Amino acid sequence: MAKTKTKSGTIVHPHYGCTVGAAYTVAAIKNAVPIANCGPGCMYKQFFLLSFDNGFQGSAGAGGGNVPSANVGENDIVFGGEKKLDDLIKSSLAVMNGDLFVVLTGCSGELIGDNVESVVSKYQKQGFPIVAAQTGGFKGTNLTGHEIVIEAIINQYVGDYDGEKEQGLVNLWFDVPYFHQNWRGDYLEIVRILKAAGLKVNILFGAQSGGAAEWKQIPKAQFNLVISPWIGLKTAKFLQRKYNQPFLHIPEIPIGEEATTAFIRKVVAFAGIDPAKSEAFIKEEAELYYYFLEHFAEFFSEYWFGLPSQFAVVGDSAYTLAYTKYLSSQIGMIPVRQIITDNPPEKYRDSIREQFLNLAEGVSIEPEFIEDGYIAEQKIRETDFGSGVPLILGTTWETDAVREKNGLLIEIGPPTTEEVTINKTYIGYRGAFTLLERIYSAAVGGK
Repeated sequence: MAKTKTKSGTIVHPHYGCTVGAAYTVAAIKNAVPIANCGPGCMYKQFFLLSFDNGFQGSAGAGGGNVPSANVGENDIVFGGEKKLDDLIKSSLAVMNGDLFVVLTGCSGELIGDNVESVVSKYQKQGFPIVAAQTGGFKGTNLTGHEIVIEAIINQYVGDYDGEKEQGLVNLWFDVPYFHQNWRGDYLEIVRILKAAGLKVNILFGAQSGGAAEWKQIPKAQFNLVISPWIGLKTAKFLQRKYNQPFLHIPEIPIGEEATTAFIRKVVAFAGIDPAKSEAFIKEEAELYYYFLEHFAEFFSEYWFGLPSQFAVVGDSAYTLAYTKYLSSQIGMIPVRQIITDNPPEKYRDSIREQFLNLAEGVSIEPEFIEDGYIAEQKIRETDFGSGVPLILGTTWETDAVREKNGLLIEIGPPTTEEVTINKTYIGYRGAFTLLERIYSAAVGGK
């Protein structure tokens, strides 16, 4: 797990990996292979925080324990590790079955000044699909590394393009792979919604991704879609400069009918496509949504007095906003503490705060930016949830504090050690009900 220095000192309980954790951004691209030029413990730690202790997500291909690593040691730090890296790349290309290889540099390689680009360029000249990304852990988190890796792939593999753009084709920049245990299911639901609305989607990560070949289609897209308060904006602005592609930024991940319908209409209007297909889809999904909500309302009205009415969220800016807005605006719950853990850059914090000022009519809250899970846990201990059952959407770090309050904990971010995730989503039209089922099953079961 990552420990990084902040203004307040060393972080005790991190909610993210370090920059080289972007190896899992690569692993999420179908048939892509990360190659780690880092110390022997680096990939082990990233695997446990971002995959194993994060919903036990598992891996296939070059993920998990299968990431080729240079395992840089003292001898390499003294004499340089370029020869060792060269041998590792040569072996990986021979043994691993991949369409794209990405060499990620950890702290050791960057601190001793290994010329990774020079080593990698030798194989690029031979025609191998391989790129280099400088992801020393001291540069930040796996979220930082995510955007570094994306830019490296686009510059070194996708390349230049000055051809035509395809109307209705969108590049999707959404959840950081492996960062949330539900990321695979979240991608499936967002892609389902966009396609049903009449758009074509470049799916760059996850089960439906076309792999490296799909990345080659990035320059042909009509526009880029960023669904996040800040992650992905750097990528979208880079693509705007490189390929003259506009981008649509929607800060809120949609959950439930109201937010998802508004999301679809924004995207369709920006794309300039005929709204007939999207409106037919909205009508069908909305009817289904309210059919199920009506039946849920019978349970809710009968047992509301024993159910949680006030809640807190401990998570990254995107999902803290999404869950807070849905539960307060559509379910009528009261937010009492919202803690953002992903350390968004200062320039984005005011816009993030603004999103929490209009959650529902008469409902607003000031989010707190706290990276350290230890401090977040203390904040939960201090929170007054009134006379009802406390509900906390958070992580494993908050377990003890929730238990002391006889509350309910729904794990929604790293680390997550009490749930196994195969294919699940809490977003969109359909994922909203999975979220409600999870919350209220825990409530009636007393867990």
